[in-house]
Amino acid sequence: MKVFVAGGTGALGHRVVRDLAAAGHEVTATARRDDWAAYLKGLGAWPVDVDLFDTAAIRSAVAGQDAVLRLTTKIPPLAQMRRTESWIETGRLRNDGARLLVDASIVEGVGTYVHESIAFVYADGGDAWIDESSPLDVAKARPLREAITGEANATRFTKWGGRGVVLRFAGFYAGDSAQSLEMADMARRRRTALIGPSRNYFSSIHIDDAASAVIACLQAPPGVYNVADDEPLELCDFMRSMAEAAGAKPPRKLPAFLGPTVLGEVWSYLSRSLRVKSDRLRAATGWAPDVPSAREGWRRIAAEWAAAGGTAR
Repeated sequence: MKVFVAGGTGALGHRVVRDLAAAGHEVTATARRDDWAAYLKGLGAWPVDVDLFDTAAIRSAVAGQDAVLRLTTKIPPLAQMRRTESWIETGRLRNDGARLLVDASIVEGVGTYVHESIAFVYADGGDAWIDESSPLDVAKARPLREAITGEANATRFTKWGGRGVVLRFAGFYAGDSAQSLEMADMARRRRTALIGPSRNYFSSIHIDDAASAVIACLQAPPGVYNVADDEPLELCDFMRSMAEAAGAKPPRKLPAFLGPTVLGEVWSYLSRSLRVKSDRLRAATGWAPDVPSAREGWRRIAAEWAAAGGTAR
């Protein structure tokens, strides 16, 4: 297939580019810096510098492609997540960027459009498993409202006659991701904490497995699919596993009333219990995660960091 990857140098995007190229697909991917362009070339992809808010530039980039993957985000550092303005660029990419990509894909006759979204849009499910039919709760947080608005572009693409796929990802982590490195550094400096209910479920997915899910869904029917590992951990177990990988003590426990002060409106969804399952994606594509749980994932990351000469840098 000929595949255009918007967001080809992100934590998820560069893995998708790598795996697509390795599988023999013809990949074009966005890169705004020369060093990243060189990296993508080394993976076997064709890098392009495209303004994703320029209609003419986007049309030129997606012309002749079989599939367009929107993997563009700009998630703020953990320390800045509480600031509403920190989410503005991600909101633009999820909404205006997605709209322009779908507009161009329709005009150019692209067959498949894949849209990266998030599983945090679901309402608190307690101990129950969450699937794609579970209720949503996006009213209290702008990033969640923008995520759902962005998803509508994939639905519009399907109504036009294409195959629009939405992937609602659980929380990302990996040994080389900026957020995982930041969490590990904060843990070693005793700046992480469990705020509020620590027995809530926190669903996650190793970014390598997220990439394999993106590729698997190129053959999936249109619709919404959850992407999470097999064993969502309780938040206390997830944070303990992360701290152990970083060589740090378990995080401290803080009362729930501090949540809005520390995390802003992000607290409204990070405080939920989300036990997300991916049965629909498995049934449609045969996909399964290589890393079954974050407990195992953080063990592997600890080994990676040790082989590189220590814990997180």
